[in-house]
Amino acid sequence: MRSIATCYSEHAIKVSDSYCSGPSRQPYLSPNLIPSIPNSVSCIYKARLSPQKHLLVTLTWCSNFIGQGFAINVCVDGNVSAYASPSKFHVNSHQLRDSKGSKTFHSCNSRVEVFWDLSNAQFDNGPEPSHEFYIIVVVDSVLSLFIGDIEDEQSVKRLKSGFPVAKFSLVSRCEQFSGRGALCSSKVQFCDSGTAHDILIKCSGEEDGSRNPVLSVCIDNKKMFQVKRLRWNFRGNQTMFLDGLLVDMMWDVHDWFFKEANTGFAVFMFRTRSGLDSRLWLEESNLKNNGNELVDDQFSLIICACKSPD
Repeated sequence: MRSIATCYSEHAIKVSDSYCSGPSRQPYLSPNLIPSIPNSVSCIYKARLSPQKHLLVTLTWCSNFIGQGFAINVCVDGNVSAYASPSKFHVNSHQLRDSKGSKTFHSCNSRVEVFWDLSNAQFDNGPEPSHEFYIIVVVDSVLSLFIGDIEDEQSVKRLKSGFPVAKFSLVSRCEQFSGRGALCSSKVQFCDSGTAHDILIKCSGEEDGSRNPVLSVCIDNKKMFQVKRLRWNFRGNQTMFLDGLLVDMMWDVHDWFFKEANTGFAVFMFRTRSGLDSRLWLEESNLKNNGNELVDDQFSLIICACKSPD
């Protein structure tokens, strides 16, 4: 008997609704189109210090920070607001402005030590470094997070070998864009064993006066689907199959069309389904609350796009 995931995968991209079209093998993006650059990126990592203690570590990179700094927040897993609004600063967030250094603070009844080096960091697009940097977070003498590509320095080797290492993973990423255009791009890896995918979201038709703009979603330069008559279908969802995973893509562009001065946010979310693909998210959440370890962590990518008038 085939699994439910197998059945879904055969029809995940095929859309029967009249306002959507199916996948295409033709490249979608013209080389003349330049996507917007995110002005804020927030990443939430889950660190498992013990079977009873899971923490969420949020790193926020923002283009209006002075220098090459970032903000860090540590809270107990189960904080719903951390998942719902990862880009918002919490009361106990700490902004680290120096390009290199260390800082110690207390959060959630735990001692948190942060070590970082951004002095030679390279940036591709946006405020988040891409390589030549490292950030190490130690919570209660347990190495709870390491990101970056500098591993040969003696200070990094000493830190990585001097503490027991917790299991950690990226569970949520939020990117904020702003500008006149409605063209957003991102690069994301939906699971540890998968590959990084180029994602492009474009709203076309408004610039030429059309009253029926079209939303297009492309992955790896292939158009996955379109949403036509977007003013009527300003909210919806579509299922895709990537790297052996079911990925739900949801959009809400209501404020783009119906908020005054055309300055509202549109929200796009990509969310992987856990191993219990036959259950609703609410049922999976209840199982997690009951301590069921069979439910895998889901990953979500949230893209917020604000269309400013100028």
